[in-house]
Parts: sequence; C-alpha cells; structure tokens
Amino acid sequence: MKVELRYAHHPEDARHYDTARIRKEFLVEELFVSGEICLVYTLYDRYIVGGAMPGNNPLKLETFDALKAKDFLDRRELGIINIGGEAEVTAGGINYRLNYKEALYMGKGVKDVSFSSVRKDVPARLYFNSAPAHHAYPTKKVTVKEAEVAVMGSPEASNHRTINKLLINTVVETCGLQMGLTTLNPGSVWNTMPPHTHSRRMEAYFYFEVPAGQAVCHFMGEPDETRHIWMKNEQAVISPSWSIHSAAGTSNYSFIWGMTGENLDYGDMDIRQPDELR
Repeated sequence: MKVELRYAHHPEDARHYDTARIRKEFLVEELFVSGEICLVYTLYDRYIVGGAMPGNNPLKLETFDALKAKDFLDRRELGIINIGGEAEVTAGGINYRLNYKEALYMGKGVKDVSFSSVRKDVPARLYFNSAPAHHAYPTKKVTVKEAEVAVMGSPEASNHRTINKLLINTVVETCGLQMGLTTLNPGSVWNTMPPHTHSRRMEAYFYFEVPAGQAVCHFMGEPDETRHIWMKNEQAVISPSWSIHSAAGTSNYSFIWGMTGENLDYGDMDIRQPDELR
C-alpha cells in the first residue's frame, strides 16, 4: 500500500504558493495503480483520499503507522464508489458486489476489508474516502437509483448538472462522512457555481470521465485570493474549509465529492457570487 501524508496550511501562507507548490500540497495525481492501494492521509480533519485497483489478487485495506490503530477502521468510517469494472468488496466476512457508480458505506470497527475485481480484464477502480468516526453504523450498499437526486444549473449558464447524493445522512447513517457523484450535461462545464466555503467541513473532489485530450481547471483558495490547478482524468484535489471548490472543464465530465466535519447539513454553505471573486 502506498501512503502519503499531507499537512494542513494557513490560508495566508497559501497565498504565496507558486504553481508547483499548490500542486504539491493539494493535488493528488495518481490514485489507480494496478495491483495496489494508493492513498493520501491529510491532516485536514484527518481525511483520507484513496484508490484501489485490484488485479489478479485481492487487495487488503491495511492500517498504517500514522493511524496508530490495529485495523484501518478501528476509529474510522469509509465510503467507496466504483468507477471501473464490477468489484467485489469483502467487509467483516460479507461480500458486496459494486457495479459502475455504485457506492458502499462501512462504519467504525469493520474488520478484514478487501477489494477484488470480478473480471481481471476489466479491473475495478474503487475510489474511497475515510474520516474519523465516533459511532458504529451498519455497512450499506447504495445504488444510483437509491440516491437523493438534485438537478441544478442551466444550459445558459453552462452548469446544467445532476447531483447524486449517495452516502449522505438522508440515505445512509454516517458520523461525518458524506459522498456523492455529480455529472455535467453535454455543453456544460462549470461545477459548484456559484462557489462556496463551509467553515465546519473540508472537502475533496475527484474528477473522472474527462475525455482523452481534455482537462479540468479546478479553482481553490479564499474567495478574494483564488488560485487554479489544471487537472487530468482520475485525479483528486484536497479542499480546506477556507477554500472555494469549483471548476470548469474543456469538456463536460463527472466528479465525486466527499466531505467531513462538524455537521451533516448538506446546505451549510457560505455562497459567494461569481462577481465577488478575485
């Protein structure tokens, strides 16, 4: 398992970062390596962003030194969304099948977690987020049909999109972790516009279904001191609570959002209008 540790940053320090430094601190460039689990452990709310791409053999989700725990989920919860071939996830001796864009939630204390690809020639690509947990909620699979769906934006504003709220408190019980999947319609490129911050939650975005040769420009930073990160397909970005998180692509695309913090109120946002940004 490949583990990377990232520290938190003061917004006044981040104002002085150049392109290379911003990418180093906030961009997660590689999450899917055949036969491996890759993850970033960030000290923003001790959030974990990871990817697993099982090959010929199952991949076991093991603990690592920085967690100071016997098992990965001793004091954590986990959310998984499959963006590849059919997957089999084993959790506490129970097997779950995940098709494309299906999600699975695991609560605190689940042991013996492993990932497998049902077809070796079409490997699963399991994107996962994990956050500290104070209570053990049951494991639950959630399909796109079971998600809470919101259609937002408009073609005229180039942000017509469908938000599938998969692992949120109105669908499955969680401590703090929430995850969902947003798809932009053809002709729309902007997500999370107008942008917002939320001081009681941090967030991570994972971009996928970005067509070959295209890219996504992710915007972050304080609303009056924004920065951008150009991103490729299947890359993630860490968004501190003080930062906006929005993007425009050179084509339409999809992305997975995940967050944790003090509350489970999806609407807890401090919105900033586009003409206020700098």
